[in-house]
Amino acid sequence: MLDEKTQRPPKRGIVRRALWALGIGLGLLFLVSLFFPDLDFSMEDRVGLIRIEGVIVDAQSTISELKRFADNPSVKAIVLRIDSPGGGVVPSQEIHDAVQRVRSKSNKTVITSMGTVAASGGYYIAVATDRIMANSGTLTGSIGVIMEMANVEGLLKKIGVEGVVIKSGKFKDVGSPLRKMSDEEQALLQSVMDDVHQQFIEAVAEGRGLDVAVVQALADGRIFTGRQAKASKLVDELGDLEAAIQLAADVAGIEGEPKVLEPRRRFSFRELIESRISGLFPKLDFNSGVGLKYLMAF
Repeated sequence: MLDEKTQRPPKRGIVRRALWALGIGLGLLFLVSLFFPDLDFSMEDRVGLIRIEGVIVDAQSTISELKRFADNPSVKAIVLRIDSPGGGVVPSQEIHDAVQRVRSKSNKTVITSMGTVAASGGYYIAVATDRIMANSGTLTGSIGVIMEMANVEGLLKKIGVEGVVIKSGKFKDVGSPLRKMSDEEQALLQSVMDDVHQQFIEAVAEGRGLDVAVVQALADGRIFTGRQAKASKLVDELGDLEAAIQLAADVAGIEGEPKVLEPRRRFSFRELIESRISGLFPKLDFNSGVGLKYLMAF
């Protein structure tokens, strides 16, 4: 009897230690997955999938994802799933240039898959890729630039408010909502718009292998369906996301059904706190002045 009693505690101790080890291991795996979502020990060939959705206001997250896939030896090709009406000129251009760097420096195929909308800045990004695939009903094109501003001078007069501006140069308050724009100011802004528009046209001509004159005729801001865009050589093929992934795998030489690697969002205490604060207080937007957009606007 004494021998049996002396043998039981060690068994319970072993089980307890095993449970503790299992719990610690699972906890470590959870933390690694939470803070290092892109950690991948598999060397199996993959197709990386990056989603560009909504209005494009910042390029940093997309550029970071492109760089991680470019540096990952298991990712042989990348698919950009674009579902965006466009956005800011500069972030659209930055993503466009980042795609070109991945193609030239990392020698990796990049394929565009267009969703519901891939227009203006979204299309600007697409022309940097090797191939563009759209759905038949995708809205794309809208090759143009837009600048919007309001003139509230009449309203201020009605409520008895006078706007006062002190400036150091005659064009310093161009686009001010407090007064009507002069012809000279409008001509100045139009020249800026024309230059940025020309940059868009040249990027499309280079990316699609078309003459500038051909793109110029299509670059009046009009939109196309995916089928119309294919007829105009603005896209290469018609197909859905799955077809685009298979195309990327075929071009990269991946045999069989391709495995897809999609970056997971990193956990951020800062973003968590900011999201909680923004829910408690109304968002105040003090952004004013002149802003250029590659944006499809209805």
